[in-house]
Amino acid sequence: MTLKLRRLSNALGAEVCDIDLTKPMSESTFGEIYSAFLQHGILLFRNQNISREQHIEFSSRFGELDKHESLPRDRHPDYPELLMVTNKPNPDGTPSESRYTGRSWHTDFSYTTNPALGSLLRCHQLPEVGGDTLFANMYMAYDTLSDGMKKLIADLHGIHLSGTRKINVADKGNERRTEVMKLNPPIAQPVVRVHPETGRKAIYLGEKVKRFDGMTEEESKPLIDYLNKHATQPEFIYRQMWRENDLLVWDNRCTLHQALGDFDETQIRHLERTTVKGTPSGYVVANG
Repeated sequence: MTLKLRRLSNALGAEVCDIDLTKPMSESTFGEIYSAFLQHGILLFRNQNISREQHIEFSSRFGELDKHESLPRDRHPDYPELLMVTNKPNPDGTPSESRYTGRSWHTDFSYTTNPALGSLLRCHQLPEVGGDTLFANMYMAYDTLSDGMKKLIADLHGIHLSGTRKINVADKGNERRTEVMKLNPPIAQPVVRVHPETGRKAIYLGEKVKRFDGMTEEESKPLIDYLNKHATQPEFIYRQMWRENDLLVWDNRCTLHQALGDFDETQIRHLERTTVKGTPSGYVVANG
């Protein structure tokens, strides 16, 4: 078959039309989907009333799935392949650990030496308005830099930190942050990363990066701020306005994303994500 695609924005993304993920899919059809994934960076599948098992099964066609050992509090108790992105309170009434997940510009698991290839996020429940997610095209961000800037950043490595999101006030002191940092020590990643499948260069940065390896935060901040602002300008953005039963897959190797907190937090926003493991990248920084 030939996929029917509808572009989502000028910068990136396409909706895959007339596909029902509850039904068996041939290898040739998935091959077309994967080619579109590499071309567009984001694929949207609307109206997918799939089970958790089907979510995991479809995701596994993109590659080996992470079981989220680096975020043990956030994964589903029965399905470790599923990461909860939710503000639903815990069974004991305490706030959800993941209610602030993704509120800064980032790419998934950049703070590990096995950063994500892709992520597949399914929308289960939404607030009345808001709760959108922004995505930025990091190919375009790199391509539009001057030759001088490309030369300047060519050999830089940004130090990516976990534990940068808000910490629940119920946690004792810095206990939660200490736990996260122990599981995920600081990792230096190339600022210019070559996509292992397309061969294209992309900026690999985001707001989890506070300094470059070999430089202080004060020295690094002006350039980091410039690159992040450049990369997330409106011309490079797609805004995902969620609907229930949307399934969105994105390529973490050439996009940044940010969840917006522009909704009534007394209303439920519940999504579930699988994470596809990528190729090894980066190195541990002893004094991050």
